Amino acid sequence: MLYYLFRFLEQFGVPGSGMWSYISFRSLLALMLALVVSAWFGEYFIKWMKRRHIGETARDPKIDPFGEKKVGVPSMGGIIIIVSILVPVLLLGRLRNIYMILMIASTIWFGLLGFADDYIKIFRKNKEGLAGRYKIIGQVLAGLAVGLTLYLSPDVVMRENVTTRSLGGGVATAVVHKSEPVKSTKTTIPFVKNHNLDYASPFKFLGNHKQAAGWILFVLMTIVVITSVSNGANLNDGMDGMAAGNSAIICIALGILAYVSGHLYWAGYLNIMFIPGSEELVVFICAMIGALVGFLWYNAYPAQVFMGDTGSLCIGGLIGVIAVIIHKELLLPVLCFIFFVESLSVILQVEYFKWGKKRGRRQRIFKRTPIHDNFRVLPHQMEEGCHYVFGRWPHGAWHESKITVRFWITTILLAAATIITLKIR
Repeated sequence: MLYYLFRFLEQFGVPGSGMWSYISFRSLLALMLALVVSAWFGEYFIKWMKRRHIGETARDPKIDPFGEKKVGVPSMGGIIIIVSILVPVLLLGRLRNIYMILMIASTIWFGLLGFADDYIKIFRKNKEGLAGRYKIIGQVLAGLAVGLTLYLSPDVVMRENVTTRSLGGGVATAVVHKSEPVKSTKTTIPFVKNHNLDYASPFKFLGNHKQAAGWILFVLMTIVVITSVSNGANLNDGMDGMAAGNSAIICIALGILAYVSGHLYWAGYLNIMFIPGSEELVVFICAMIGALVGFLWYNAYPAQVFMGDTGSLCIGGLIGVIAVIIHKELLLPVLCFIFFVESLSVILQVEYFKWGKKRGRRQRIFKRTPIHDNFRVLPHQMEEGCHYVFGRWPHGAWHESKITVRFWITTILLAAATIITLKIR
């Protein structure tokens, strides 16, 4: 809203109004505003929840040895994050930008999906929350909507990067972009020269229909990416500051990728596709970073509020949507490796346990899953008569603040590695 107001005032020569056309100015302003809103609104939200005695119930000491300290701590703190994202975005963003519209809609949808889960857990006293199949359906519908929007919207285009040999017979090459923006099923793939992978390539045998098949594959990939990252972030939310800190680091890397993808010079320099209009995502991402950092003010150990599924499902979903929009979804296995390991550990644990049960043997791979819980299990909390593949690792239990910081450090390394892949090919 303020963007359009100051662009209007710029016509009359109002001093300072021209700054609002700069992405860097609006992005940093969004980050600061989101941080302030998160810190200010968070305090009132926590007090409101405590007055109504809406907080965490007793935890199973076998899962969380420090859980007795968390009883009564308010949950549903994801509302703080969502409000802190939407306020600066609505004030500072270009609301007619298709990518901004998509991000706002995704924020509301995933927020409602997570809120429904938290509402059932807290107010209906059902610790299982929303049935897993309904979560999956909600995530799949979101992925389908995002994929179809990117396919059908005429505003979603890109200019493909083309490498040409320089004049003068030298071996050096210069990267240029096709002059006409086009709709494309191409995406960025790491460690490969020219960085492009076309979803339509496997369907060459279909002739004139290969592009349509490529878009179908693109939509299916969008569904898989958004669903998996959303669930991964949800599983990562198990310790004070864990999901918020990891997500903020991931968003910083995504902000860099979005900026270079929406900047013609940097896209050419890095030999990646140029996506007109995607630079507006930087405003949204910076608001997201500010909201997460502000939320950490209350969520860092010892937590005064938990984000709940309202926050974790929403954060993961938004990360997936951003990656798909800027055609960097194939970089997520590196950038969001922590999320994927959390999900994979649960899948492996369940399947290994079922396999052992058929053989009449109690067995597990890890002491506890998701994987971050494996590091805080005390020896006496391990099940007697059960065989553990990694039962001796680690020896004893780490404090959750140490686990959280070490996961943050790992995510920082992964974020740096993701940025480096743009040049390693």
